[in-house]
This record gives sequence, C-alpha cells and structure tokens, in this order.
Amino acid sequence: MNADQLKGKWTELKGAVRERWGKLTNDDIDVIAGQQEQLIGRIQNRYGIAKEEAQRQVDEWMRMDDFTRRKAG
Repeated sequence: MNADQLKGKWTELKGAVRERWGKLTNDDIDVIAGQQEQLIGRIQNRYGIAKEEAQRQVDEWMRMDDFTRRKAG
C-alpha cells in the first residue's frame, strides 16, 4: 500500500490502525484522515519515539497490509 491508497481506504483502515497503535485516540484518527505524515506524527507523539522509528513502523504496517491482501485474494 502506498500513501495514496492509505488516504483512499482510510475509512476501512481506521480499525486496523487503532488495533496496531492503541494509544491513538478517536480525535487522532479523525485528524490523521488517511494522511501518512499525520499518522507518523501522531504515533511519534503518543509513543514518544523518534520520527524515523514511527516511519519504520508505518512502512512495516503498510507492507504487511499489502501482504495480507495478496494472500487473501
């Protein structure tokens, strides 16, 4: 999945984001609105981690989502 796909599928991915990053609030989810940079920033803030680590987690999560979809399809 890429940044454009994240934005386009945000409504259906909100639950998966909440499951992966449980410290994100509903307000965080609303503000993120499928924007990858917003997601990274909110993860960085809520978990007190470096931007690079937040980016790594998001990249890994997005790759896993691609893998899961391919395997299911």
